[in-house]
Amino acid sequence: MKDKVYRMVVGPAVLYGSECWLLKKTQIQRLMVTEMKMIRWMCGFSSIDRIRNVVIRNLVKVAPIENKLRETRLRWFGHVKRRSETAPVRKCELINIPEGKRGRDRPKKSLDEAITEDL
Repeated sequence: MKDKVYRMVVGPAVLYGSECWLLKKTQIQRLMVTEMKMIRWMCGFSSIDRIRNVVIRNLVKVAPIENKLRETRLRWFGHVKRRSETAPVRKCELINIPEGKRGRDRPKKSLDEAITEDL
């Protein structure tokens, strides 16, 4: 029963909106640790039992959360690519990113200040 609750409630709740997340490796690691803690609790194992995560995953037949994140991102990417070129989501692809490095100084407050300083 705990297995079904995990698959139907906990898993989707943890990954809700993950297709748009920008995650660092440390954040992905935290998600993986959290998921394994839930799976171990679900199976009745603790870290003291010294059972490897791979064995527990095979027992429960659950894929790593990192693979699930990748899958949801790719699914979202497919949805975006199928949209028309005029859709607001697709217009982000056309944004020009300036080349080169930013200056070290504070940005100019207005266009007038930038023009007077250049003169």
